Amino acid sequence: MFITRYIKEVWGAVKSLTTGMKRTLYYFTHHKEIITEQYPDNRDTLVLPDRFKGEVVMPHNESNEHRCTGCTACELACPNGTIKVITRFDITPEGKKKKAIDKLVYHLELCTMCGLCIEACPSDAIKMAQTFEHSVFDRNKLTKVLNNPDSKIMEGVE
Repeated sequence: MFITRYIKEVWGAVKSLTTGMKRTLYYFTHHKEIITEQYPDNRDTLVLPDRFKGEVVMPHNESNEHRCTGCTACELACPNGTIKVITRFDITPEGKKKKAIDKLVYHLELCTMCGLCIEACPSDAIKMAQTFEHSVFDRNKLTKVLNNPDSKIMEGVE
């Protein structure tokens, strides 16, 4: 009983090793199908897939306008409180109060890159960038304000 179990474990290990070695030998003989990236040597030519999730960013146009309405849907969708939307009320020329975004604070050190905030945003104000080098010595540098200073909402976005 002990011997049979031992032989089965050894056979399973040999089978697993053989499977891995077959894959290694295949890539050794088919040079055109190499999938290993030589990072950081290829930093200039590195192409990441479109589905890669690096960090959350808020795009602005050339007039320093963004699409964020301050609805806090991204904040509510985030499972661990990575995004904090700080809003204010502006007075429109008609004299009405209108909700506006003051700051969109993003804590990169807490982010799990799940993308739930991107899916929850009704105005497509935030997206995932393809940046991946986030190493810093000071953890406070991983807390970012996504909206630019003095930016405002685009016309027609509600």
